Amino acid sequence: MPVDMELEAVLRPTQYPMVPYPPKVVTLANGKKMVIRQAEREDVPEILKSVHPCLFIERDYYDVVSARLYGELLAWYYYRAKSPYCLIGQVDGYLVGAVNGRLENEKVGMSYHTLAIDRGLRIGSHLFAAKMEYHLEYLGQEEVLVVAESPIGFRRWMIEYPLKPSKIPHELGGGDSWVLTREIYEKAKPRLVVGDRPVPADLWEVATRHILFADEDTIRERIAGLKGR
Repeated sequence: MPVDMELEAVLRPTQYPMVPYPPKVVTLANGKKMVIRQAEREDVPEILKSVHPCLFIERDYYDVVSARLYGELLAWYYYRAKSPYCLIGQVDGYLVGAVNGRLENEKVGMSYHTLAIDRGLRIGSHLFAAKMEYHLEYLGQEEVLVVAESPIGFRRWMIEYPLKPSKIPHELGGGDSWVLTREIYEKAKPRLVVGDRPVPADLWEVATRHILFADEDTIRERIAGLKGR
């Protein structure tokens, strides 16, 4: 499709400089190694293959979260998002989860979504922690605005950290933002932020060779907590 670059210069939001997230490996409860790394814009079509089956899972708000994440990734792919990023978790090359967000400005981050495609292993929790680590430690931000769309998310983020309630509207709508401050992060970090760097060469080679995706039935079973243990 031909692109009018003069018009694109108007349509594309300003992008803040963003240092890359340094990849790490997390050992899951089943002993498997999950590589957490930053996705590139060119990876979006492959990531969407794993997100798509989740659009039709009417459990724990997977359909809502997946639909929004799908749209946010497309907006990033077509240069319609301001300073976005996406971190992905892979086990043996297979995508098992993704988190995304963006920079509202140089000091404030906007957390978007957390999607775990394999349940019962705290994959979502590890990925959310990596997202907060990215904002506070590597992007040098002072706080991150967060909302939850499910009871599970509320327990994992608002209560487990615990986040600070506010009257700040969140970009995603719904309830007002809860805030992760630098002080809250530093207190929660020893409990919740785990992983080792650098990623061993063999794991890194598998993770970056391809982003593999499971078939639809397998994804449904893993979200139900019946498979993939």
